[in-house]
Amino acid sequence: MSKLFGPVQWFGLGRVVCVFLLAALVGLRVWDPPPLQSLRARTFDFYQELKPRDAKLRPAVIIDIDEASLAALGQWPWPRTLLADLVTRLTKLGAAAIAFDIIFAEPDRMSPAIAANSFRDLDEQTRAQLKKLPNNDDVFADAIRRSGRVVLGESGHHLALSHSGADQPVVGFAMLGPDPRPYMMDFPGMVRNLPVLEKAAAGRGMLTIRAEPDGVVRRVPMVMIGQGQVVPSLTLEMLRVVTHAGAIRVKSNAVGIQSVAVPGLEIPTDRNGQLWIHFARYDPARYVSAKDILQGKVPADRINRRLVLIGTSAVGLRDIKTTPIDPAMSGVEVHAQVLESVLSHSVLVYPDFAVGAEVVATVVIGLAIIVLGPILGASMMLVLGAIVGAMLAAGSWYFFSEQRLLIDATYPLLTTFFVYITLIFINYFREQLQRRRIRTAFGQYLAPSLVEQLAHSHETLVLGGEDRDMTIMFSDVRGFTTISEIYKDDPQGLTSLINHFLTPMTNAIIDHNGTIDKYIGDAIMAFWNAPLHDAAHEINACEAALEMLRRVEALNQQREREARETNQRFIPIKIGVGVNTGRCVVGNMGSDLRFNYSVLGDPVNLASRLEGQSKTYGVPVILGARTAQAARDQFAVLELDMITVKGKTQPETIYTVFGRADLASSDRFGQLQHAFTEMLGRYRGRDFIGAKAALVRCREIGDGFGLHGLCDLYAARCAAFRDNPPPADWDGVFAFETK
Repeated sequence: MSKLFGPVQWFGLGRVVCVFLLAALVGLRVWDPPPLQSLRARTFDFYQELKPRDAKLRPAVIIDIDEASLAALGQWPWPRTLLADLVTRLTKLGAAAIAFDIIFAEPDRMSPAIAANSFRDLDEQTRAQLKKLPNNDDVFADAIRRSGRVVLGESGHHLALSHSGADQPVVGFAMLGPDPRPYMMDFPGMVRNLPVLEKAAAGRGMLTIRAEPDGVVRRVPMVMIGQGQVVPSLTLEMLRVVTHAGAIRVKSNAVGIQSVAVPGLEIPTDRNGQLWIHFARYDPARYVSAKDILQGKVPADRINRRLVLIGTSAVGLRDIKTTPIDPAMSGVEVHAQVLESVLSHSVLVYPDFAVGAEVVATVVIGLAIIVLGPILGASMMLVLGAIVGAMLAAGSWYFFSEQRLLIDATYPLLTTFFVYITLIFINYFREQLQRRRIRTAFGQYLAPSLVEQLAHSHETLVLGGEDRDMTIMFSDVRGFTTISEIYKDDPQGLTSLINHFLTPMTNAIIDHNGTIDKYIGDAIMAFWNAPLHDAAHEINACEAALEMLRRVEALNQQREREARETNQRFIPIKIGVGVNTGRCVVGNMGSDLRFNYSVLGDPVNLASRLEGQSKTYGVPVILGARTAQAARDQFAVLELDMITVKGKTQPETIYTVFGRADLASSDRFGQLQHAFTEMLGRYRGRDFIGAKAALVRCREIGDGFGLHGLCDLYAARCAAFRDNPPPADWDGVFAFETK
């Protein structure tokens, strides 16, 4: 199991998750579901809106059956004889090719023979004469045949329709590469023209324009399958007719169709044989009214050598398409835009390498974010991400605007952004989890403000051991055995007493930035300057010690009142406190099964010994030398003795503390300090008689400081040394043989 999680711990959970996420997103791009295609297409739509094709070259013209034409020549459908006149006039004006964006699937109802059968009360002679007149469809077919440049439109259908036209003319297709038919759109049915018209036409092409799933026309198929045969689009067939080509070349590779071509012109397509149209803005100059052509009002240079598309923009007849730059473009204009794009070499191309380029960009940027994100930090990654994003967008725009290549930057940007957000979320989640662990671990023995500070800067917490200067405190209840005897028949009462005692003691420590290490029965071990740094740890420890004494006094007063009310025996609680400062190791200490955040070091042992000696010296608090040195300017600190505790050979000067700065600056404490210093000087100078005399003055001044026990201690020592003088090398240090 450790081998399994080793790389996770080394690389980081967030990075591992994001690597798998990146791999999944790359797989999603390779799969390329419809929503992803739509997103990419909308990006390319935006590019076309920003920079539509500049339509300087106008090889195509639209003969528009517009409202004016319908008003002048009658409602639609027109007699095919009128359309025959239109074809004849366009041919005379020099049209290079004429294509109908109209399907003539039914006979003309206005043909004389058909009309004769529909008239009522018509005499038979007139009816017979009408039937002898030429059929309108034959007239139209004759005009198409004589023109030699007319292309009729057909429509593909997903249902197997049975519109039977003429035998399918053989339009040659030269296939270069693997069979492209599996990639082509397949229409089982077709709506075709009358056989007489199809036989007369120079070519036939598919009108089918299939919108994308969002209803926008971006691509048109150039080759497709209709009723089992490969057929060209209307525009491609027009180009074949113009170039007098006998065949259309289709080039394919392993991933699909690459291009279609007629002599002198190769047209790139997507893998399904569709052409990406580079649209230009709507321009009324593309349109010529059919009425004006029939009335001879159009100059020859407007039609000469142009590709002519006949369609309609009239209300009710108009075939409306939505394009990237126009929400309502007539279908016939879409064909015109195709011809313009092809002949001006402005076709947009989605190259074969586009997917690979997008995947590589996604992987490279994604991995860079995964590796650098936790190192550089959020602000730097935001700046770097903005730069990379701008470069990707600029590159994609350059390929579109200058090379007409469609390279999508949206997916790499969104993917890497999603990876980055996921990385941030995981790191945030881990950060919150870490903070929760810290709150749980330290909430029981740190002040809430310190816990929050530690939770938001847990990098300061070095688990496993760190060297620091620390202040350590031990406190214990004096005469606890006697107190517990009162509760020998009431253990719950003793527990309640301990809880009532430890609560204010703990609060006093925590309120002054201390950390509770452990409870040992009625004893407390605490320390300062860890896990968070505390520049005033000695001062805070002394403040906590004095506050503990104050709260013990308040607790005793409360207990005394309760004892009187219940007629119970009252024994006041008295505590001894030892405080020492020194270099320690702090961190997680313990075994593999259980550990605790604690502190180790010689200063810890000395603090414990000092607490024990507070009973000997008759003072509630004993400070080590370093603690007293740091606190002497803010507290009433009095030197007690020079001692060596059990287990140590180096002497330690010990002190006690009586109060804060106001007491330290008082005359009374100044007199006590002077008198006690004089006594210590005589004592250490082996003038035991003089020291004993100085003690009298100390007793008088120190009456309110509770120094009777201390004075008694030195009086006994002086008497003992007077009778049994210490050795000649005695330096005033008192060695304790017990804890």
